[in-house]
Amino acid sequence: MKVSLQNWLESGYIRAHKASRREIADLLKAVDRDLADSQLRGLSADRRFAVAYSAALLVATLALAASGYRAQQEGHHYWSIRSLALTMKLDARIVDQLNAFRRKRNIADYERVGTVSEEETRKMVALAKELRDTVAVWLKENHPELV
Repeated sequence: MKVSLQNWLESGYIRAHKASRREIADLLKAVDRDLADSQLRGLSADRRFAVAYSAALLVATLALAASGYRAQQEGHHYWSIRSLALTMKLDARIVDQLNAFRRKRNIADYERVGTVSEEETRKMVALAKELRDTVAVWLKENHPELV
């Protein structure tokens, strides 16, 4: 069976959602805020990584909302990230990288302090910026009514 958002809807991983221009604008503002915060000096690598991850997750949430869905509470980070392959048609390597960063963020937030390196933080910030740029183009091309 081919994986689709419709399959996920029927399985209960996501639910139908009608996004508004305001919602999309607010999500973009939150992405930009988190990207700016990920650059703040004085924060640990763990915190800057987590904030950059949040920006990337917001991009996934935005793309899913623009496509007419919202992830359910249980596992919403996982499903939002995985949905990027279906909404924005991102390469599986990018989706897999973001999912690996999700796991790393969970460890840093809930299990052990100091597990994120400066290099990992740099990569997470770069990925979040790339996703922000990509979603802006994708929105204009695929959902101009929401821009």
